[in-house]
Amino acid sequence: MTETILTTKLTKKYKSTLAVNNVTLGVNKGEIYGFLGLNGAGKTTTIRMLLGMIRPTSGACYIDGTKVSYKENKLWESVGYMVEAPASYPELTVQENLELTYRLRQLKDKNAILKIMDQLELTTYKHKKAKHLSLGNGQRLGIAKAILHQPKILILDEPANGLDPAGIVEIRELLQNLANNNGTTIFISSHILSEISKLASKIGIIHNGSLIREVASHELDRLLLKRLLINSRNNRLTKEILAKGNYHSSFTTSGILEINNPKAITHPEKIAEMMVTAGMPPSMLLVEEEDLESFFLRTIGMKGANEQ
Repeated sequence: MTETILTTKLTKKYKSTLAVNNVTLGVNKGEIYGFLGLNGAGKTTTIRMLLGMIRPTSGACYIDGTKVSYKENKLWESVGYMVEAPASYPELTVQENLELTYRLRQLKDKNAILKIMDQLELTTYKHKKAKHLSLGNGQRLGIAKAILHQPKILILDEPANGLDPAGIVEIRELLQNLANNNGTTIFISSHILSEISKLASKIGIIHNGSLIREVASHELDRLLLKRLLINSRNNRLTKEILAKGNYHSSFTTSGILEINNPKAITHPEKIAEMMVTAGMPPSMLLVEEEDLESFFLRTIGMKGANEQ
């Protein structure tokens, strides 16, 4: 077993509801695994089983080669986590919450709390009670508690929830630094698909409890649909011109021409040259690539792929 995080045929059933169905996935050391799914798809249930918070109906989870069970308390010394809303003591300040985590983790570095508050820009709020924090700063506190002990493995459920765009970028850079420079293995669920595409080295898509697709980030470009969009003063005539050059085109819902031919997409200048020669220069020539959101919706079979 080489994977740092592994699930085998992981299944969780609540009476007649199959929340997670036969999920097998693996995450290698230093990898950032992006776990995507709609609300209710099974993301949080999977994470809760990974952390031993609930028992699977069948199948198993392994962290660093050890099977997750209530007996393996030592396992969590190397794991940091944040599940759903970040938990904190509302009547305690930011610093007091971190001091409590420090003691529970039996840490020795006296500067750990100051460093983590500075790293997550919480120093300004260190004397503020947790209940008075904004949603974004509450999220930062949850992440701070998760990484205070510098874990080898980090499991985060929607860590960017409530953060502004600048905060999302900061968290992305923090997680990338942990993975790339510290070798931290990160399992992260998120609904911010564009952010996962920039962050994750591997993406898993869960739908209706089943893992329906896994793809490495370097393979994603090959899988995203691309098309060439064309507009001119007479698109019907342009369609005929393109057909004579053996380029099949079709109309989008807004009347723009669309070509899916890889040659045309790679060399749109050839299409422009053909149209100019025929006396019908393009007023628009645009290569459009499917984004992760459209790819995700197409993968789970929902309407939402590229449309005009």
